[in-house]
Amino acid sequence: MKVHFTSENIPFPDINTTQITLWIDAVAKSYGKQVGDIAYIFCNDEKILEINRQFLHHDYYTDIITFDYSNNNIISGDLVISLDTVRTNANEFHQNYTTELHRVIIHGILHLCGINDKGPGEREIMENAENKALSLIEL
Repeated sequence: MKVHFTSENIPFPDINTTQITLWIDAVAKSYGKQVGDIAYIFCNDEKILEINRQFLHHDYYTDIITFDYSNNNIISGDLVISLDTVRTNANEFHQNYTTELHRVIIHGILHLCGINDKGPGEREIMENAENKALSLIEL
């Protein structure tokens, strides 16, 4: 299991990477998955917009883009997170920034575990999975 955390053109967030790595492993195991190589890249809105345009052909900001390289029950991927959008969303939804950041961090893992959020009823399933996962970590 290798979980890497980096930031690009933005200060690294104040998070406990050791605790988060253990949390990711516990959440993955709860879905019958093993953690392979996971890379978190924290960036700003401009960078995530560039990635969204280049790779997904979407012309909008987002909090996370998940590139899934999983194979069978081993989850792997690159997870790009805009800390600007996380902060905007925390303010918009009246959430603590740290809680919102953790929600986005685990959101990508849940995608790698097979949970989607675009189809009918899927958003509620994702939100329930996020809330369950957040209950497993001390913020």
